[in-house]
Amino acid sequence: MNTESILNTAQIILAILLVASILLQAQGTGLGAAFGGGGNVYRTKRGAEKKIFQLTIVLAILFFGVALVNALV
Repeated sequence: MNTESILNTAQIILAILLVASILLQAQGTGLGAAFGGGGNVYRTKRGAEKKIFQLTIVLAILFFGVALVNALV
């Protein structure tokens, strides 16, 4: 396997994981909250919600890094 195919595979896997983590975050919000009807303006993330949020940030950074390296190679 060459470097290009490894980077392409890594980028696809990271994209799937990133989409899954974003969908897991949006699962708890209803349609009313999207239009401002949530009622709770500020609340802290706790437990699993915080871990999924942090994982999403790490996955987004990794995806961007792999995409950048893939474009330069």
